[in-house]
Amino acid sequence: MSEAVREVNGNLVVSLTGEIDLDRAPEARRLLLDCVKRSKDVLVDLSAVTYIDSSGIASLVEALQWAKQRGTDLCLVAVSPQALRVFELARLDKVFAIHPDLDAALAGEN
Repeated sequence: MSEAVREVNGNLVVSLTGEIDLDRAPEARRLLLDCVKRSKDVLVDLSAVTYIDSSGIASLVEALQWAKQRGTDLCLVAVSPQALRVFELARLDKVFAIHPDLDAALAGEN
């Protein structure tokens, strides 16, 4: 897994790539929580995620909970088909705001 963070229109865009599994989920968790602590809305780009397991999902759920506690948003952007299937199976596609692309997320469209 690799990651990148950039600011776009006052939002933090976190791009995760590759596999988010038991070995790499702690890195993703730290990065996501660090971004949430900055009190900006966080847009998580999962377009290049090839695999995500329950530990990766747990990291995203925890970050979402932290964001809600801080009064900010955390949403998912351009979720890869592989990752989207996991969210759908766990019914988390009903919990997370999921946008088709960054422009839609910035405009607040689903």
